[in-house]
Amino acid sequence: MTERGRRHVDVAPERFLIGPSALHWDGSSLTIAIDEIGMPLPVPRRVRGTVRVTPQAITDHVVTLNPDGAHRWWPVAPLSRVEVDLSEPDLSWNGPGYLDMNQGDAPLADGFRSWHWSRAATVNGAAVLYGGTRRDGSVFDLGWRFDGAGSATPIQPGPVAALPGSGWRIARETRSDRGRPAVLVETLEDTPFYARSLVKTSLAGESVTAMHESLSLDRFANPVVQAMLPFRMPRRS
Repeated sequence: MTERGRRHVDVAPERFLIGPSALHWDGSSLTIAIDEIGMPLPVPRRVRGTVRVTPQAITDHVVTLNPDGAHRWWPVAPLSRVEVDLSEPDLSWNGPGYLDMNQGDAPLADGFRSWHWSRAATVNGAAVLYGGTRRDGSVFDLGWRFDGAGSATPIQPGPVAALPGSGWRIARETRSDRGRPAVLVETLEDTPFYARSLVKTSLAGESVTAMHESLSLDRFANPVVQAMLPFRMPRRS
């Protein structure tokens, strides 16, 4: 997550270079080569290796999140295979995964106050829920199922299901079928403005385990949090 200056970044249709790290698309897989110094201090350590993401299908399902069109979201590959092979530290694993991207013409904090997102594998593909509050106070509440070919079908998720707040007091919520409460399984990442978790919930009668994230852009924009960021995301000019 090192931030780097313009002269250390190079972009082409099949590659994206960021300092010593890079992403490369070969037509079937995205290979992410990592060569960084892990944070936070006082014990930084090198993180080196590759992550390969192989989509089962690539969608053309691009969603505009704000009425002014300034923010867009693309669930590129809702069903993927991920292979992780690190030499430092010595770790490797593989399994099912997901790839998406946000694109915008303005900072995220200008467009949103907060959002909650989750992705779950289902019997016939995957389901993605994405809801939040825009900067003007309006809310959005979106949900889709994706099949093995990447085709998207809108779904109407159940009512809001509250989850325990994070250790940094970030509010967490998801959706679950009526009468089927959501359960927080594990918190995987807990920061002053962001929490990533595993949750169990129910979608259209199917019990699923979802990767879940909650993001507070109000907290992110706080001057104290902004002053803390370089200690987790070092900056190299």
